[in-house]
Amino acid sequence: MASVRATPGRTPQGPRPQAALATCSSPAPVQGHGEAEEEEEEEQEPAEIHLCILWNSGYLGIAYYDTSDSTIHFMPDAPDNESLKLLQRVLDEINPRSIVTTAKQDENMTRFLGKLASQEHSKPKRPEIIFLPSVDFGLEISKQRLLSGNYTFIPYSMTTTEKILFLSSIIPFDCLLTVRALGGLLKFLGRRRIGVELEDYNISVPILGFKKFVLTHLVSIDQDTYSVLQIFKSEPHPSVYKVASGLKEGLSLFGILNRCRCKWGEKLLRLWFTRPTQDLEELNSRLDVIQFFLLPQNLDMAQMLHRLLGHIKNVPLILKRMKLSHTKTSDWQVLYKTVYSALGLRDACRSLPQSIQLFQDIAQEFSDDLHHIASLIGKVVDFEGSLAENHFTVLPNIDPDIDEKKRRLMGLPSFLTEVARKELENLDSRIPSCSVIYIPLIGFLLSIPRLPSMAEASDFEIEGLDFMFLSEGKLHYRSARTKELDALLGDLHCDIRDQETLLMHQLQCQVLARAAVFTRVLDLASRLDVLLALASAARDYGYSRPRYSPQLLGVRIQNGRHPLMELCARTFVPNSAECGGDRGRVKVITGPNSSGKSIYLKQVGLITFMALVGSFVPAEEAEIGAVDAIFTRIHSCESISLGLSTFMIDLNQQVAKAVNNATKQSLVLIDEFGKGTNTVDGLALLAAVLRHWLALGPTCPHIFVATNFLSLVQLQLLPQGPLVQYLTMETCEDGDDLVFFYQVCDGLAKASHASHTAAQAGLPDQLLTRGKEVSDLIRSGKPIKPVKELLKEKQMENCQMLVDKFLKLDLEDPNLDLDLFMSQEVLPAGTAIL
Repeated sequence: MASVRATPGRTPQGPRPQAALATCSSPAPVQGHGEAEEEEEEEQEPAEIHLCILWNSGYLGIAYYDTSDSTIHFMPDAPDNESLKLLQRVLDEINPRSIVTTAKQDENMTRFLGKLASQEHSKPKRPEIIFLPSVDFGLEISKQRLLSGNYTFIPYSMTTTEKILFLSSIIPFDCLLTVRALGGLLKFLGRRRIGVELEDYNISVPILGFKKFVLTHLVSIDQDTYSVLQIFKSEPHPSVYKVASGLKEGLSLFGILNRCRCKWGEKLLRLWFTRPTQDLEELNSRLDVIQFFLLPQNLDMAQMLHRLLGHIKNVPLILKRMKLSHTKTSDWQVLYKTVYSALGLRDACRSLPQSIQLFQDIAQEFSDDLHHIASLIGKVVDFEGSLAENHFTVLPNIDPDIDEKKRRLMGLPSFLTEVARKELENLDSRIPSCSVIYIPLIGFLLSIPRLPSMAEASDFEIEGLDFMFLSEGKLHYRSARTKELDALLGDLHCDIRDQETLLMHQLQCQVLARAAVFTRVLDLASRLDVLLALASAARDYGYSRPRYSPQLLGVRIQNGRHPLMELCARTFVPNSAECGGDRGRVKVITGPNSSGKSIYLKQVGLITFMALVGSFVPAEEAEIGAVDAIFTRIHSCESISLGLSTFMIDLNQQVAKAVNNATKQSLVLIDEFGKGTNTVDGLALLAAVLRHWLALGPTCPHIFVATNFLSLVQLQLLPQGPLVQYLTMETCEDGDDLVFFYQVCDGLAKASHASHTAAQAGLPDQLLTRGKEVSDLIRSGKPIKPVKELLKEKQMENCQMLVDKFLKLDLEDPNLDLDLFMSQEVLPAGTAIL
């Protein structure tokens, strides 16, 4: 707003610079770049996955849409039997929000979906199952949907034939079930309008790319194993501001290894953890990168790459907003910094050994499209002006018309001062001052103060002026000069805004036309981020590189350590483990309570798991053979909502799963199975399970069993032979004390030493002594008699209680019934005393 104040006998003063312009709304506070990025990361909505499945004649077709990156993932047709184990593995891994399938189903699929829908207390929340007409999954109509889709990663200049060829290089059109699943998914997205529910109907669901995923060479690990080994551990967030946003990672393997700098690196690390693999080429390629960054001379390079990765932001979310024309002012600066950081990664990797595939891929595939995008954004966008004005602003010398209008807008204050002076000369002498203001969308107005004589609305009329409105004690009019200014200058502010918005749209189109490069950038940058994080953890914790031996069925670990326990304990005793060949496939571990049996089992499982995700391991040496699954029965996953007893959960969800699915390449870890029921029954079940596996001979899984059932050995419940090996935790008795060495050695424990553990827990000596006596009596088969001192003390207490009852009697009470008193009070008490 430009204004001038004139009074009789005084020279009118010019306007102050800050009063030069008026806008329709108050400007937003200027936000720094760091704050803008933080806000960008915090406000993203939780990701949802919508899955489409088809099963026919023993083959499975899968496609799903991930809202976090607006990408469709598909799995080429894969064989899956009537039990649909592959489908269950996919559901466990991606946890879909909804499952879309055809209403015309096979009996096996119907049974599977019915069972899935009946899991009311499942964690995480059960998915919504949606049935679409079978016609929506037709092969030809699905192909038509795929080919006619509006994809931002396909240049607009492509012809129809070129588009078909381009999509054929990405989507396997020879996989008929997959194509039908993709068509059904597109139909569902168009009907539900995922992510664009409130947009105009002509705006389609953004699809930024197609990605293939496969589940071959994967190691099977169930959710119980992830929990008991503390691979993942979620805890409530301590901040009251983030209570509703979910959980944070507690002390877990993922927590100590996750040193990723960008969100997509953390997401990939979690994906690797949920997909341990037997693909030796993939595992060794990961280890090669980690080993390279562990070399002392490469430490500076690793730190520089880590810093660059910190600027790789959520590009898919920005591209999605561009597709919907919802781009924020901060998005351009975030995108610009991301692109230049990616170029920095490319230049750095070009100086690294090209024999490592990851460095070669980054050097070659971070194409010049990135430089073109960065150059466009840097030359067009005025970052400081955009944040200050809270809207997209272009730099000078981009559009001469915009520059000219901005020059006029900046020159308005002095120009309007002169116009206001001339207007004041033509006004009534009673009006002390006036101002000429400019309001976007309204135009130029003459503003004068309200005089005391202007009491009614009829008093506002001034000859030659058109009254507009009253605001804050000021009357606003249109005059001949303001109308002339409207015709001459127009609505400068809105014209500039419109032209800059047009330029922004053109720039968005240029970026979206090259959006495909961002998919590869995020894939490679996140992979580099994960491997740098694993290298950093290996350096700090002293991990070593594992070796892989396909011919070895099992694992060999030399001086292994528990990766979490060694961080919590002041000293940690390493232990070795070996399970390979036909000898010692079943290892029975005995030892006192608190001697380290459970830690040893978890240590073997965690080291094996870390090697199968391509990480260095906490051991002097580790040789990992062909392991296809890890099964555990270590902790009971109790839950009231399941309606099952603790022992039933042990059997049904843990041991039965291992018995029915473990192969000769599987690793099975069992801790204290059978303690949840009668001792004899629990011992019998443990022996029966182990005998079942031993009967398999050379095809027996690799089993580590920790137990306090010493009768398992004493009663010779297991067959003798080379398949069974007995281990114990080394201890030493020093007088009444028991010293733990936490070292695994061959042999058997002679006793559980429960009394020593009870003493450490703080139980009274009297209870410990009595416990030893009862234990000795049970072992010798003698009857257990009450302690005489305790019995006598109890009799005296009962006698005193009986005396007190007699003393409280009121013999003068007419309502007293002595017969009732004797029968209900005296006789029962006397019986207890005798």
